[in-house]
Amino acid sequence: MKLIPAFVVGVLAFAPVSSLAQTRIEFEVASVRPFSIETAAGTESVTLGVKVDRAQVRIAGLTMRDLVAMAYRVKLYQLSGPEWMETERYDINAKVAEGVSLEKLPEMVQALLEDRFKLRIHKDKKEMPVYALLVGKPPLKLKDSVIDPNAPPQTAVTVTGTGSAAGVSVNMGNGSTYSFMGGKFEAKKVTAEAMVAVLERFTDRPMMDLTELKGTYDFEFSVTPEDTQTLMIRAAVNAGVKLPPQALQLADNGGNPLTGAAEQLGLKLDSRKMAVDIIVIDQVQKAPTEN
Repeated sequence: MKLIPAFVVGVLAFAPVSSLAQTRIEFEVASVRPFSIETAAGTESVTLGVKVDRAQVRIAGLTMRDLVAMAYRVKLYQLSGPEWMETERYDINAKVAEGVSLEKLPEMVQALLEDRFKLRIHKDKKEMPVYALLVGKPPLKLKDSVIDPNAPPQTAVTVTGTGSAAGVSVNMGNGSTYSFMGGKFEAKKVTAEAMVAVLERFTDRPMMDLTELKGTYDFEFSVTPEDTQTLMIRAAVNAGVKLPPQALQLADNGGNPLTGAAEQLGLKLDSRKMAVDIIVIDQVQKAPTEN
């Protein structure tokens, strides 16, 4: 099984906003090209991600769905659009204009999508099944991360994910990481919100953070081989990988392994329905206009 991880969007360190951006901020110049996954013989892994170094931005192999989610600061399940958005991937090389904060990267991606892909959207609400993450029976087994208050400010941010059938490893920037391999899921320097963004990549429905936890944590939990198979299949599906019916059936019959994982951490997953804000894609082109 080839796993193509598009994990970086849900964990990019951009604060969510309650409404769509009003001020148009653009890249100074940008090159957009389709991304082609070419794996060497016998190799079944690929690295995707976002690298921001001062005024240069490099986005490698993200799907259109990932790009729209980044642009509007929402999660993937909050998007409603054509199926090809889950599989068509792009490379973007861009330059940020002098004086523009890199915190405005989502707004710049938004302007690029509007110009180069003719993206048009509207907002709506939709009730859907979700997993609510709650604090469970004590003790809570999340460790407070060690944060160096004297660490120099970051001048470059790299967010990348590498994955294969053997497991995944993701660098979320600023010392925040997670990996899932060898029967162990391990994360460092993550907030509860980031934890949910990470874990829902391995579930069959969205997850909501209702823990009210405010810290930054390290955690790990063990996973059986059978549950690992289920989680990896669901991660592949969520990343846009087309799998055979046999694999999908295995996942359907696998239950939700994260229920037990949450209990290992002193947390709880509760199934419920909630009204969720969504963005509906009214128009978007598959091919960008010429550079």
